[in-house]
Amino acid sequence: MRRDELAAAAGVSAEYVKRLEQGHGRPSAQVLHALARTLRLSRAEYEYLCSLAGHVPARVGRVPYEVGPGTRRMLDRLGDIPICVMDAAWTVLAWNTACEAMCAMSSIPDGRARNLAWRAFTGADGWAPPGSESELRFQYAIVADLRSTALRYPHDEWLSDLVADLRAASESFVAMWESRVDYAERPHQLTRRHPVVGELTVDCDIVTIHEGDLRAIVYTAEPGSLDAVRLAATRLG
Repeated sequence: MRRDELAAAAGVSAEYVKRLEQGHGRPSAQVLHALARTLRLSRAEYEYLCSLAGHVPARVGRVPYEVGPGTRRMLDRLGDIPICVMDAAWTVLAWNTACEAMCAMSSIPDGRARNLAWRAFTGADGWAPPGSESELRFQYAIVADLRSTALRYPHDEWLSDLVADLRAASESFVAMWESRVDYAERPHQLTRRHPVVGELTVDCDIVTIHEGDLRAIVYTAEPGSLDAVRLAATRLG
């Protein structure tokens, strides 16, 4: 990761990161946490970084964001099936080559833009048209899971800010958040327009990875269908 990329993802200037690299200045606890999250530091690495900066590590109760070796191996071995891995707040942390071909994940900047809940409710997700049945089912699943996450991690300020901003940005989110209806187990099917293969409809399965409290979205298409051919073609484009 280049210095300017790290700075943009953490919400600071590249010059500020340069000063830190040179041993000048002392980052705030909030900036330190943003840097650790962007760099995907382990808990031990984060605590060591805090000790270097003279801060007490953030309390337990924040959404974990570590992608373990088992999950990494899953992404590598299932390279032909588009899969992305998110934390419990629905921020994308990792993906495989097939998902990159389908969704161009690397072109999405870090931070709020890479949060699928935010993208789904602000029209930035690129999937089905707003209000379609498939999109609504997917949104209900996100909200149900996000509500559960908020109860488990009440001290995560980033998560609290996300929920508050979603409530301000989307009336649909507010209605789903307050409905208390759990749609998490329903099947999902999403449609998007790919720049190379055109319209593509895929089945979307949400899998919980209990180690690290992660989520994986697995995208597949009915074998032998036109969508399956188009999905395979995204990897050739």
